[in-house]
Amino acid sequence: VKSYKNMTSAIKYIGQLRCESQHLQSGSIVITDAPTDNHGQGAAFSPTDLCATSLGQCMLTTIAILGKGKNIDIEGATCDITKVMNPAPRKIAEIICDLKFPTNYSDGEKQFIEQTALNCPVALSLHPDVKKTVSFTYG
Repeated sequence: VKSYKNMTSAIKYIGQLRCESQHLQSGSIVITDAPTDNHGQGAAFSPTDLCATSLGQCMLTTIAILGKGKNIDIEGATCDITKVMNPAPRKIAEIICDLKFPTNYSDGEKQFIEQTALNCPVALSLHPDVKKTVSFTYG
C-alpha cells in the first residue's frame, strides 16, 4: 500500500462492482457494492449509502464531543437514515435523519443538540442542493 502523509484510506476495486477500502490508521476494512437499482448486488453499503450514513454518524459524534463540556450525555441515541436518490443526474437528492435521544433535555440543551447536529462537519461539507431533512425525538 503506497502511503502519503496523512493519507486516510486506500481503495481497491475488487470486481463485480465492489470496492475494498482500508482505513490506514486502524486497518479496518469496508466493502462497498453498487446498489441493486444500479446493476449491483446490494450486498454491502453503496458509496452513496455511506455518504448518507456518514451524516447521521457525524451528527451523533459531534454532539457527543461538544456535549461533554456541557455535561450532555447522549449514550443510547440513535439515528435512522433514509437516502433518496435523484435519477438524472444520478445523485443524492435528500438525506432524511431521524435522531432519537433516550433522555429528555432542557430547552437550552435541545437547542444545543439541534444546532450542533445541523452544523456538523459532514452537514457543512455536503452540497447545498442535497436536502437534509432532520427530526429530533427526545425521551
